[in-house]
Amino acid sequence: MNNVDKTKKQMFNQNLLDLRDKINISFEFFPPKNVSLEKKLWSSIDKLSVFKPVFSSVTYGANSGERDRTYTIVKEIKERTGFSVAPHLTCIDATDEELKMIAKNYWKNGIKHIVALRGDQLKQTKKIKRYALNLVKLLKDVADFDISVAAYPEVHPEAKDALSDLMNLKSKVDAGANRAITQFFFDVECYLRFRDLCFKNGINIKIIPGIFPIFDFQKLKQFSKMTNVNIPRFMHQIFEGLDNDLETSKIIGSHISINMIKKLYFEGVKDFHFYTLNRSDIVYSICHILRQKTF
Repeated sequence: MNNVDKTKKQMFNQNLLDLRDKINISFEFFPPKNVSLEKKLWSSIDKLSVFKPVFSSVTYGANSGERDRTYTIVKEIKERTGFSVAPHLTCIDATDEELKMIAKNYWKNGIKHIVALRGDQLKQTKKIKRYALNLVKLLKDVADFDISVAAYPEVHPEAKDALSDLMNLKSKVDAGANRAITQFFFDVECYLRFRDLCFKNGINIKIIPGIFPIFDFQKLKQFSKMTNVNIPRFMHQIFEGLDNDLETSKIIGSHISINMIKKLYFEGVKDFHFYTLNRSDIVYSICHILRQKTF
């Protein structure tokens, strides 16, 4: 490395050091299904709380039991940490009356940030033409909620095409959405092109990148098939032969996430949403570097 390169690196690292407190971190958790998993969840929440997330979101199940757990976990996180909590809310298999009741209950209990989603189409669910746009409008009719919605840099699997997907996001923003959280991705350039397209089309909100730290590459491949997320060729190559070596996989996964965040930060991104899968180890290591060290 020549002196010019060293100087550039030192300047970049100093900029990161100076601005590290301006980086906004948020986490996604899901309701545990048993006592053992609940202990794991709270262990992760307690450990990650040191990073003072701007908010933590909690996913919303497909049945009433899981939905009740979402509500319980949301209230407990708020009471236990004092941080903002954003419950996911889906509308595909609920009536307007049910959704309004849930929303009013959240508002009454001081939960004023909601992640508004359509929800997955279940086999037993009747075809109902209700989308996240309808839910955003409904929530705004109930109260002035702070609303996050989903965005898809690589296009929603059910979208007709990229343009219609983009216009769908614009409709949600025009209806009152305050920010968008993206599906996870690994192609930084794809995200940056998507962000630029959003701004060019009048979508003037934060497009927060969803970061998926890799714990298990085989599971990641399963998730990517369901979500239309492309896994770059180099990742297939680098994880080859590591199916039974999760510790090495986590180290590599951490390195990949940090490199992505470094590139995004350099392009002006200051907000990062982590899909934790209720785990704290690799997420903690990434956030520690992000908030306390330089790259």
